[in-house]
Amino acid sequence: MRRGEATQEEGEQRVGEGKLNSDEITLHRATDPAWLTLALSRFDEVLIDHAHCEKKAAANALSLLQAFPEVPGLPAQMARLAREEAAHLARVLQIMEDRGLILGRDGGDPYAQGLQKLMRNGQKDRQLDRFLVAGIIEARSAERLALLAEGLTDVALKKFYAELATSEDGHQKLFLRLAREIAPGDVVNTRLAELLTGEAALIAALPLRAAIH
Repeated sequence: MRRGEATQEEGEQRVGEGKLNSDEITLHRATDPAWLTLALSRFDEVLIDHAHCEKKAAANALSLLQAFPEVPGLPAQMARLAREEAAHLARVLQIMEDRGLILGRDGGDPYAQGLQKLMRNGQKDRQLDRFLVAGIIEARSAERLALLAEGLTDVALKKFYAELATSEDGHQKLFLRLAREIAPGDVVNTRLAELLTGEAALIAALPLRAAIH
């Protein structure tokens, strides 16, 4: 390897370095290309997991509205977000119905559970971490939905997932803006860097699943 070149793993780990002052969350580690191969080969499983993800995203928006109504702009933004996520859920459920799939019970998401373990206790710390973790989840979702949009061959599904990727990208920017409403920029940037490092380690450690995360 010539001087100045980086291995794929090093390149993945460097994604987003130096961009913490931007208006978006940039992940530190890219998704393993093997995930897309797995997701496309077991797409029905991905659809079911996706429905559960949209359901939980809508519930989380309402939970944040309930928990932090004093944050400027949050109530209306979370109400809109919950409505949008519920609309996404309805569309995914329709695709599932067309394919003869049943939602079933949620088996849990080790990725989201791992991120929750990174969150701190204490009212102010917990509030900031909830916004940032929600934003990181949306950023990872946007990345993987965009990968699905590129990999799917069905025209309607490609269009749908491309639209969803754009939507999730907007959501991660929203959560970052909310974080900056409640804490100084340097505090947000420092904590975001810590959480992104933890998220990258989590992505590296978890086995690949036929799921959004």
